Amino acid sequence: MLILLLILFIAIIAGIPVAFAIALSSTVYLTMLSGVPLLAIAQRMVVGVDSFTLLAIPLFLLAGELMARGDITPRIVKFTSTLVGHIPGGMAMVMAISCMFFGAISGSGVADVVAIGSILLPAMNEQGYKRPFSATLLGCSGALATIIPPSIVMVIIGVTTGASIGKLFLGGIVPGVMAGVAFMIISYVFAIKENYPRMEKSSWKERWDAFKMALLPLLAPAIILGGILLGIFTATEAGGIAALYALILAVFVYKKVSLSELLGIGIGVARTSAVILFIIAAASLFGWVVAAEDIPQKVATFMLSISENYWVILILFNILLLLLGMFMETIAIIIIVLPIFLPIFNMLGMDLIHLGIMICVNLAIGANTPPLGVDLIAACRIAEERYENTFKYLPQFLGAMVLVLVLITAFPQLVLWIPNLLIN
Repeated sequence: MLILLLILFIAIIAGIPVAFAIALSSTVYLTMLSGVPLLAIAQRMVVGVDSFTLLAIPLFLLAGELMARGDITPRIVKFTSTLVGHIPGGMAMVMAISCMFFGAISGSGVADVVAIGSILLPAMNEQGYKRPFSATLLGCSGALATIIPPSIVMVIIGVTTGASIGKLFLGGIVPGVMAGVAFMIISYVFAIKENYPRMEKSSWKERWDAFKMALLPLLAPAIILGGILLGIFTATEAGGIAALYALILAVFVYKKVSLSELLGIGIGVARTSAVILFIIAAASLFGWVVAAEDIPQKVATFMLSISENYWVILILFNILLLLLGMFMETIAIIIIVLPIFLPIFNMLGMDLIHLGIMICVNLAIGANTPPLGVDLIAACRIAEERYENTFKYLPQFLGAMVLVLVLITAFPQLVLWIPNLLIN
């Protein structure tokens, strides 16, 4: 097993993309040391993605892309600006709330960063907001799409653990809102400290007009969650409904996307989906090797030898995820690490919904933690700001997310209250 890990780390250090590094290390290990034929390796990778539930990934990606191109994002931004724009740090609060709303449509952190950042960053620059602050806020707020339903990460966790994806969606509501509110408070403090301007207060008529403009986009998350709760469609089918709804709005209602553009959008979504699914396929092969070598049981024995206390193991697991999030891609962490620790948490009787949301918050933190921090890197590229310049503001925003993580770890009902209330 040490040889497998050694090959993996050497490949990653050599600059090979994580998905290929995982596939390469597993293939070398199986062919050189176990004598497994290449055909069996290919079959194992295909089995890893042969899941109806995984169809939700390209469908939600398509919905997010159509929403981003179909004049949806400006309507959400306009509505939120009428609500909080007049408060100190109002434009920053608009960014946080807009990311929460758009995250409830796209399910993707990077998509959230690109869609909201391309509209709000120029406006924040004009108002005198410091670029490093704006980029940091954008990266961390965009990562809320990992926590707020419908999250693509939740779909993958549900597939991996067998947990109800519908309950995972509902479980992310409270932690996502908590983090969003914390970002707004931080923005208010910085606005006072750095003397950022306010927007002119909107009248109730202006708010009503903005709400009417944003009503149809805002209905998207309600349709998705409502359909799942009422049993009209599954979480996977909800992706199809979301994509269809976005298609109708973008092409026929707002007429911002032409039929000729759909092919290009579809190709882009297919490429992104292929990358995600290849990671899952490669990680599935890696997980097959890990299971064959009896690693989960060995890790469980080792962890329980340290302590059999539920809270100690939970703290150690959180620390491990935070460390891995600094260096590894989100989906790879889920597929590789979760199957190893799942038997331990099953043994300890941990609720899978609580576990899943705790992982989502961890990975949202990792998406903004150097050196990898994919959401923060994307935000810096859009803001045209150097990555290291954001480090001045990063501790405050990461600290807020860590606080949310601590609270939901210590008080599981923050996660489980809504799922248990609405789904029996």
